Amino acid sequence: MINGKLPNSPLVGSYSWFGSITRSSNLNSFVPGPSLKNFHNLSSVKFSAGAAHNVSFDGNSREEQLANSTVESGQTLKLLCTDEEKTGGEDAHSVQSSAGAARDVLFDGNSREEQLANSTLVSGQTLKLLSGSCSLPHPDKEETGGEDAHFICANEQVIGVADGVGGWADVGINAGLYARELMLNSVSAIQEEPVGSIDPARVLEKAHSKTKAKGSSTACIVALINEEIRAINLGDSGFTVVRDGCTVFQSPAQQHCFNFPYQLESGNEGRLPSSGQVFRFPVSPGDVIVAGTDGLFDNLYNNEVTTAVVDALRAGLRPQITAQKIAALTSQRALDENRQTPFSTAAQRAGFSYYGGKLDDITVVVSYVTSSNNL
Repeated sequence: MINGKLPNSPLVGSYSWFGSITRSSNLNSFVPGPSLKNFHNLSSVKFSAGAAHNVSFDGNSREEQLANSTVESGQTLKLLCTDEEKTGGEDAHSVQSSAGAARDVLFDGNSREEQLANSTLVSGQTLKLLSGSCSLPHPDKEETGGEDAHFICANEQVIGVADGVGGWADVGINAGLYARELMLNSVSAIQEEPVGSIDPARVLEKAHSKTKAKGSSTACIVALINEEIRAINLGDSGFTVVRDGCTVFQSPAQQHCFNFPYQLESGNEGRLPSSGQVFRFPVSPGDVIVAGTDGLFDNLYNNEVTTAVVDALRAGLRPQITAQKIAALTSQRALDENRQTPFSTAAQRAGFSYYGGKLDDITVVVSYVTSSNNL
């Protein structure tokens, strides 16, 4: 499995409420009074759970099914890949690009030019997602890579993010392993979907049923189908759609109460995928989709995300660079103790005396909606 083996030991204790675990023991200690300082800490580095390998759905070559796909990749990027020749499509491993300057990551040993020449788009598909990502772990979790995970399936036109709930660390469990297995299983489920008819809700249901690691996680999966996006979101990860300099859609967070999100968990605990909210939203060339974990949306308001997107488009930046810039801005906000943020606003509404950003894992996936004729 990616980033280490999944834990084999049983869950210690019953650290649950409504079948779920709170996001962090630090937040459990929230009491009215001076603002907490433990969210403000050091800077962080990049990590990613990855992008999907170029795998055939039904034995036909990818060239016969899909056309003109690209994914932006970057520094210290991890890929979720399946190696069908070695494993028959039943196993997976991680691949990490060399540290240093941003580079194109190879899915299958071919160059970027060879990938573009050999990839195809779903027949009749008029729109295309060009996607890039950036993930920054919490400074205290750099050794384990944090608890976020994500994927980019470039050919299948699907992106996903997950956020392992940090409160599990109090009982010795790394919820990041659950989130990564959930995203890995989502990639596998996507590859089993009919070409051009991917159902994110069905994908998440299959992925959840196969995820056995201890822990729990939020989840958000977004697919481009023809001229609309179809998505499912469970918990406080989510996505926003930016059009002509305005936020035209924002998925709402699902929480039991402040800082207590809906979450998936292995077994019969936690919420089921059917508790997630399902969305269909029309998109057109020029739209930008920004998906992320709560580390993004707790620290940046919608107008700040939109401004960052507009600035990036004006500068002609690739999705990967846009994601990096949004993540960097988010990290700055998380460290700022003197600025109102979405998290501090929510905390104050819940009766807590808190001001400033919230230090957390940060994952940002940016997708540009383009016309396939322009590729």
